[in-house]
Amino acid sequence: MSEQTSTVLVLGATGKTGSRVAADLISRGVSVRRAARSSADVAFDWSDRDAYAPALKGVDRVYLVAPVDRLDFAEDVSVFLDEAEAAAVQHVTFLSAYGMEHAPAEVSTRSVELDLLGRQRLGHTILRPAWFMQNFSEAFCKPINGAISVPTGDGSEAFIDADDIAAVAATTLADPASHAGAAYSLTGPQSLTVSEAASIISEATGRTIAHHELDREVWIAGAIAKGFPAEFGALLRQLTETVASGNGSRPNGTVEQVTGTPSRTFRDFAHKNAAAWKEA
Repeated sequence: MSEQTSTVLVLGATGKTGSRVAADLISRGVSVRRAARSSADVAFDWSDRDAYAPALKGVDRVYLVAPVDRLDFAEDVSVFLDEAEAAAVQHVTFLSAYGMEHAPAEVSTRSVELDLLGRQRLGHTILRPAWFMQNFSEAFCKPINGAISVPTGDGSEAFIDADDIAAVAATTLADPASHAGAAYSLTGPQSLTVSEAASIISEATGRTIAHHELDREVWIAGAIAKGFPAEFGALLRQLTETVASGNGSRPNGTVEQVTGTPSRTFRDFAHKNAAAWKEA
């Protein structure tokens, strides 16, 4: 497959990684078809299986992001992969999660990994990133009233910038033969507690940002009250317990191994995104 004759379908193309993957591929001269519920080249909704085949027509590579608003998606993704094989797609790069290789098969994300491993006609690469740095600027770790409230205790995590995840994904999609069958655990260059991350954000903004520990169940209930699907409670519990117990991700240098460029530091991220915390 050559970059000049290939088209990559990017699912979740308006999301955190999808938008970045699409932009990176375009900068490399790769033809991209963006897919999302709206504001994309093709309309794509996981709940509409009739949308799968049209999105895949003429595509030979796919950046696969599973549904983000529910956890019971393995069957839909399997149907999509059947359609991908029928459309002669040759490679799928799947956005999984750090440590997913240890999860039981009934977890949907792990189920998708196993599905890909069992398909002989479909090449694949699996990406397993640590917590996104963007969680602090766009999601559940964003400071409110000068505090980051998340039950991670003194545990640390090698937070990774979504730009680095996208760079790895784009590399695997631009040259799939070099990454076929690979599974990459992706981390940032340093392990940080949330308190240490808060201090770096304070430095970048000139404001005092603190980490407030709180009861995990109270925090989960608050997240659901703010709009998180109720079934995400178990996932939020597992994510925070893993970090709090000291079993968070550790730096591994894989981003540089794959892309040739070191992963971005949290300090770089914080200074680049200081405006996100203007009203924190």
